[in-house]
Amino acid sequence: MTETMTLWRPTGPTELDLVRASGWRRWPPRLPDQPIFYPVLNEDYAVRIARDWNVPASGAGFVTRFEVDAAFAARYPVRQAGGDTILELWVPAEELEEFNDHIVGLIEVVREFR
Repeated sequence: MTETMTLWRPTGPTELDLVRASGWRRWPPRLPDQPIFYPVLNEDYAVRIARDWNVPASGAGFVTRFEVDAAFAARYPVRQAGGDTILELWVPAEELEEFNDHIVGLIEVVREFR
């Protein structure tokens, strides 16, 4: 059995529609001005982004949770983006397809804000 790492991703409705279209299995490619895909390491941080950033920007914010192969995820640096619990996994945009190949199971919505 593959050891996994749990990650969260705050997202807006447009990105969530693309995840849904993938069958809840893949994150969409980054836009040209988005060089990094950054899932976060704890739900609380994801909630703050979804509620405080995504809702004002797009009217809705969602917190997703997914599992990724832990050995594969270890290649990406964990970055502290603020306080002690504000941690992100930084995946270069050009490696997102390979990252998607290592998602175990489905991406699920665990919180919704409007």
